[in-house]
Formats: sequence, C-alpha cells, structure tokens
Amino acid sequence: MDGDGMNKSTGGLACENGPVTGQGAGILPEPELHDGQVSNLAKLAVSPEIIRVLPAEFVKRHGILPFEIGNGTIRIAASAPGNQRVIDDIRLLSGLEVEEFEAPAAEIAAKISECYSVTVEKMIENLDPAKTNGEVKNLHDIEVMANEPTVVNLVNLIIATALRERASDIHLVPFENTLQLRYRVDGLLQENPPPPKHLHAALVSRIKIMADMNIAERFMPQDGHIQINHRGARVDIRVGTMPTIYGESLVMRLLEKNSKVSTAEELGLDAKRSKMLSALVEKPHGLFLTTGPTGSGKTTTLYSILQSIYTPELKILTIEDPVEYELPGVAQIPVRPSRNFTFATGLRAILRQDPDVVMVGEIRDSETAEIAIRAALTGHQVFSTLHTNDATGAVTRLIDMGVEAFLIASSLEGVLAQRLVRKICPSCRVETAVASILRDKIEALSGRRIDGVFYTGKGCEECRNTGYRGRIGIFELLSLTPELKEMILQKRSNAELKSTAQKSMMTMHQDALQKAAAGITSLEEILRVSSGDLQE
Repeated sequence: MDGDGMNKSTGGLACENGPVTGQGAGILPEPELHDGQVSNLAKLAVSPEIIRVLPAEFVKRHGILPFEIGNGTIRIAASAPGNQRVIDDIRLLSGLEVEEFEAPAAEIAAKISECYSVTVEKMIENLDPAKTNGEVKNLHDIEVMANEPTVVNLVNLIIATALRERASDIHLVPFENTLQLRYRVDGLLQENPPPPKHLHAALVSRIKIMADMNIAERFMPQDGHIQINHRGARVDIRVGTMPTIYGESLVMRLLEKNSKVSTAEELGLDAKRSKMLSALVEKPHGLFLTTGPTGSGKTTTLYSILQSIYTPELKILTIEDPVEYELPGVAQIPVRPSRNFTFATGLRAILRQDPDVVMVGEIRDSETAEIAIRAALTGHQVFSTLHTNDATGAVTRLIDMGVEAFLIASSLEGVLAQRLVRKICPSCRVETAVASILRDKIEALSGRRIDGVFYTGKGCEECRNTGYRGRIGIFELLSLTPELKEMILQKRSNAELKSTAQKSMMTMHQDALQKAAAGITSLEEILRVSSGDLQE
C-alpha cells in the first residue's frame, strides 16, 4: 500500500462477499492514505481474513471498517476517529494495536454493506455440493430438506433481496438442467444467479410450507399466502405454483401493506386532468372504470381515488382479489373462490350493507358487470377495473360481455386508461440525440414530427446500471359527454368512439411524449410500452 512495512490487502475482489469492481483484470486501484485520512474507499481491497477479525455486528454498530493488518497493527477507517472506548474494544477483540484513518461515513457504510452483507449469489456459491448433491424424489426427504437451515436461509435471503431491490415479483422456473431465478423490477424481469437445480424441490417445498400449501400436490396448480415483517413493514406475499414438464414453476407477488397510497399527481396525472378526475369521481352515483393490461397500476389508481374521496360520512366497501393495500376507514373484503365467494356473490352481499361507495377489484364476467352497473343506477358510486387497451375500449368490452348499451350509456361516467413507464434515473440522466430509426418509429406511432430535447439514463449504481429507477403512469381520461352517450346508444364502433373522444382528450401516447420531453422517461421506453396500441 505504502512503503511502511504494512502487509498489502488481497487484490482482486473488493471483499469476500462483494462484487468485483475496478477495471482491467480485476486488480483494484490502491486507496490513498495521507494525513490520517483514507480516500477512494470504494476501491479499497479488503481480504477475507481481515473481515473475519471483527464481528459484523460490532463493525456495523460503530460504523468502522478494518482494512489492513501488519506488524501487529490493524488499520481502521472511521468517520469520527478518537473514540477511545471503541479503540479499546478493537484491541480486545483483535489482539492488535489500532491505527485509525478518517473517511466519510457514507463511504464507510457502503463498504461495510458490500463486505459484510451476505448475498444470494454468495450463498449459492458457498453451498456444499456434497451435502445437497442429487435430485431428491422421496416426499419425506423433500420435507426434511425443506427445513434444512441452508434451504430456509436461502429462501429468506431470496425474499429479502427482492424487497431490497424493490421487486414486485419473484419467479422460480425449472428447466432441464437449470433453475431460473428472476426478479421483476420496474416492470421488467432481471435474471439472477440460479440456485442449484437439485435444490428445486426443496426450495419450492419450503415456500409451500411457509404459504400453508400442500407440499404433496405437485401436479396441480396451487395458490397460497405468506405474511412477513420486513424492516417494520408488513409484507403480504401471494404464492402461485404451476406444474411444468421439469417440475413446479413458482411465482411470488410481493405487496407491502404499509406502503403509502399515492395521490393522482404522484401517479403521473397533470393538474388539469387531476381536477377533471376529481369532478368525475365525486359524483354521487355512477360507474367509473380504470383500464389497462395486467400490471398497469389500475388498482393502485383506484386506491388513490378512494383515499381522495374518503370522509367519515361515506361508507366505502371494497371487494378485491386480493386486498393489496389497507385503506384507513374503508371496509375491504377479499374474495374466496374456494368457498364460492366470488366478485358477483360478494357484490350482491355488499349492496345489502347500505354502502355509499363500492369498489369491485375487477369486472371479469357479465354477471359482475350487470350487478355493478345496476348498483350505479340505483344511487351508488361504483369503481372497478377492466382489461382493455384504451379508454373507449371499455364500452365495447362491456357490450361484448352482454351488457345492454342503454345501461352503459345511463351509468358510465368516466374511464381512465393507463400504462406504466419506467422513469429515467435522476442520478445519471443526460441529454441524448435521438437515433433516426427511433424517431421514425415514434413519429409513425404518433403521426406527428418529434422535435425538442430528449433524455436517457447512462446507468449508475443507484439504478443498477439500467438507466431507470421507479415507474410513473401515462393516462388518457375519458369523460362520457352527451355526444358519446348518444353514440353508445347507437352502438357505434370503437373507432368512431375514439375519433370523437380524441377531439377533447389527451391520449396516452401524447401524455407519454410530454413526459419524455420533460425528461421523466425516454423515447425508447415509450416505444417498448406502446407496442402499437397507444396510437392516436
């Protein structure tokens, strides 16, 4: 390190549990030590032997980092050196003299996290093949193995890592020779180092045990539920299994119950349309729908709406599958298909509870649609979701379900269609020149020339080098005017309804382009999400 006889730290890996950093062949640049300070702490190579000298809990509690040992002395980085009690404890624990160097607290914390935290990758790497070798077929052996500390800890670590990475889903899928582990972050799946294939049955069984599912049933789909506490927040995990030719595929949906419900502006609506939305949802009766594909944030938007209209004078009831977030003052009811408690049967029961406002998680069939619409016509405010590509498509979808056009025209007040796009990471956002092929594709979708400054994310540690962090909605808000209601009564086509609606409605594609011009998202992201169905 410097020429004072101290032993140099092991080069190559930043630390035993951390990733390889630096350039070239993996040899890390030496940090600089001068005037009692250490700089370039992120580039410091700390050997596994040094990490083991002091307990991880001690290091984290005091915010100190041991980084070198030599000549009977241990060198320590500290943000506030000079704490004699800590120095004495280090002497006692290590049996060495202590030399302190000052470094920023944030850099020390990051390096401690890198060196002392166990990762899924490291745990998988350290699994002893001799103890786990060979696919286990016997049910009793699988159950025993599912309760082995190695499997228990690996499952816990997989879930904890997903929560730390802000993942919405965990996918565990078997193939002939591999077991694929992926997290869905900001709407896209990200592949992770796979667990050993021979642990597949044990991992699935461990998760089934946690979800109170039948571990003996491996040839039929199953659903289960896990509830855990993570950093003071309650997390509900929906578990679903599906048999494949190579074993059971498993998906876990992560729902943080204590998450704050966003306002319309935070979701991505501009001030003008937020005001228009408020006017639509504050009507004393009628049907309001949010539409879009699975995972487009429809239910989150409905939660935001319910939160905005809640007053103690209103009785608000919801029926959902499942209840994703808990809303204060709102009675929320989960459907239970296994007991024949569906949206339709639940909605009938809810209407006998004298509600003012009803939210139906999803209109899936004609029976639920009929009941929801008749509830809206009899003085109730009803909110629900539909799977359609655009706002006017909600009308044709209801007609396809068998709902009479006059019922739709009489009850439907508004539709909010939406998608989610990834936001450019603010830490690495830069202006970018638009490639001609991208410009041509966007202009073909929008039917207009694309001008102005646009942005992209270079990729950094904050966004895991993706260039994006978080998501925001793009919307089109349709208010059912007398003209549109007359067209519905005449059973006009969706194309005609859309053409009339767009005279006074900002489309999702227009909203997306505005957000791209503002540096919130990128043109590449708009093209990825649009897939041709956001055309004007």
